[in-house]
Amino acid sequence: MTASLAAITMPKWGLTMTEGKVVRWSKGQGAGFAPGDELLEIETSKITNVIEAETTGTLARIVAPEGTTLPVGALLAVVAPADAPTAEIDAFISRFVVVEPPSEDTTEQAATMKPRELDIAGDRLRYLEVGSAAGVPVVFLHGFGADLNSWMFNQPALAESLRTIAFDLPGHGGSTKKVGAGDLASLTGIIESALTTLGAERMHLIGHSMGGALAATLAARRPERVATLTLIAPAGLGPEINADFIEGFVRATRRKDTGEVLHILVHDPSLVSRTMIEDVLRYKRLDGVTAALETIARAWFPGGRQAVDIVPDVMALDVPVQVIWGRDDRIIPAQHVDAVVARMSVHVLDHAGHLPHMEKTSEVNRLIRRIAEGT
Repeated sequence: MTASLAAITMPKWGLTMTEGKVVRWSKGQGAGFAPGDELLEIETSKITNVIEAETTGTLARIVAPEGTTLPVGALLAVVAPADAPTAEIDAFISRFVVVEPPSEDTTEQAATMKPRELDIAGDRLRYLEVGSAAGVPVVFLHGFGADLNSWMFNQPALAESLRTIAFDLPGHGGSTKKVGAGDLASLTGIIESALTTLGAERMHLIGHSMGGALAATLAARRPERVATLTLIAPAGLGPEINADFIEGFVRATRRKDTGEVLHILVHDPSLVSRTMIEDVLRYKRLDGVTAALETIARAWFPGGRQAVDIVPDVMALDVPVQVIWGRDDRIIPAQHVDAVVARMSVHVLDHAGHLPHMEKTSEVNRLIRRIAEGT
């Protein structure tokens, strides 16, 4: 019997994902592939993402055709040598069973994957902690207008071997809508207090966009607490920013306007789902959200320019630092990496916009894991 048959299954992206839809196969049946090759696109309730090959192989049998919706863990395709007998592939498919965890494990998992709240100087800060309780944690800080769910493709994957913590920044998600001055110093101070409360004395910091500037500032303020720093399309490396996006996001109250704004975030607008748009609209309807976003926007992006400059802080850091950017970013120009390219590892990803951690998940996760593990 051929020993190297393997399954490609519906992934679990995000803590609440239960099923996904096969949108498009990038490789046809019988095609070979190498590590990093895109195999197929899966649509979740939030955004469409890509399954990439982790090894070399041949797509011997596609089981789930385009348009099929299946639960997490369901069989999508069989990987096998090109000369694998048809009967063996048929037998592999017939024997395949989606393994469901025991009900007690499911209950326990749901409890550990539920966001919790911290009291920071009388204000609520929502966070999600998943993974091992030991070791140096990975801390995720999201960008303007987002929340901890923006790490839905990254946090669960990294939590398989690492302690992970993701926050809703003040003014965002389930955290307080009181943001004070809303500036870099005040937001950084709140996050530092939260990390101290959680006992995160040392950490791998991951920051996207506005969260990238926060991460870099925290690293400069408390370098002894930072093991590594990953900046994803960070604010603060140059003055330019898409002011129409900032203003449009703050003002959007209708589905059409919100969709048009969110489409600017990604290389391929079709990746943005209806559910993602509805989630943003629900957030925008919460009391205090518009005022909070206006305050933060005035502090960070006055006159449609970036007021924050993290270049001196980043250049002075004595910790491993990497920058990840989408080449087609229409919010903050990828050319801003030129300001720091001599100091750190830079990765500019093709076919990605301002959300490379969602558009190029596998590659970004590999880069984060590699720097965290020191390889």
